[in-house]
Amino acid sequence: MDQVNGSVVTEFVLLGLTQSLGMQFLLFLFFSILYLGIILGNLFIVFTVIFDSHLHTPMYVLLANLSLIDLALSSTTVPRMISDLFSDCQIISFHNCMLQMFFIHVTGGVEMMLLIAMAYDRYIAICKPLHYLTIMNSKMCMFLVVAAWITGVTHAVSQFVFVINLPFCGPNNVGSFYCDFPRVIKLACTDTYKLEFVVTANSGFISMGTFFLLIISYIFILITVRQHSSKHLSKAFFTLSAHITVVFLFFLPCMFLYVWPCPTKSLDTFFAIVDFVITPVLNPAICTLRNRDMKVVMTRLSQQLVNFREVT
Repeated sequence: MDQVNGSVVTEFVLLGLTQSLGMQFLLFLFFSILYLGIILGNLFIVFTVIFDSHLHTPMYVLLANLSLIDLALSSTTVPRMISDLFSDCQIISFHNCMLQMFFIHVTGGVEMMLLIAMAYDRYIAICKPLHYLTIMNSKMCMFLVVAAWITGVTHAVSQFVFVINLPFCGPNNVGSFYCDFPRVIKLACTDTYKLEFVVTANSGFISMGTFFLLIISYIFILITVRQHSSKHLSKAFFTLSAHITVVFLFFLPCMFLYVWPCPTKSLDTFFAIVDFVITPVLNPAICTLRNRDMKVVMTRLSQQLVNFREVT
């Protein structure tokens, strides 16, 4: 790969989170517990949706895919971030840096489209309940999932093909604990102004546009429900509140990371941790504790577990 783009840089230097040994142990414990929660929480949702026939509906199929993507997105950075805490020099190879950037944007693009698909699903369920089964059938659900993956891959490739061919011959300090397009592009030995604009437009403005589109769609749903029946407004708001929370958690850090012109390292690190650690661990909690069907399934599973223990 180095020969392809004429690069003399074979590795990049990542930024350590802290130099304090006590803080390193604290962060190691904190991130390890959260990553374990990300794995267990998101896999619980995926396997619950797969093995419980009551949850074989578009809403929960999309939710299971969102959980799978959250796990994948977190896994692109968190394991390495944990292992680098006690490393004297955080080095990542050129190839691994490129792969990390690519998969961050694939999973991020897929999650973006899944959130749009979930908003569309809720719109049909709340505003057109009589047509829900006709519109949101299995084919439509499969189409939305496939479209999300195609969009995610296209989003990543459209930036990756330009970055992989840049000449890297000078500084190699990324200035963050992970590789990402905006930081790596600045290390190239050429004028990258136009490419930086492309990345900002691709990741930043699309994130911002999608965020406002989703918020407007949720407001439209609530207004529509209020016009038909004000007594159902609180129920609709309760249903949508979990989706709105997930949208805020995912998109606000993205908009800051890709649109903010001069982010400080501390804020940059904070919002990156929110996207890679906090959001993936909170999504399962939000989606299960705020969802009646998931609570019923959890209660049923716990009762089956108690009965199994009594039998054995």
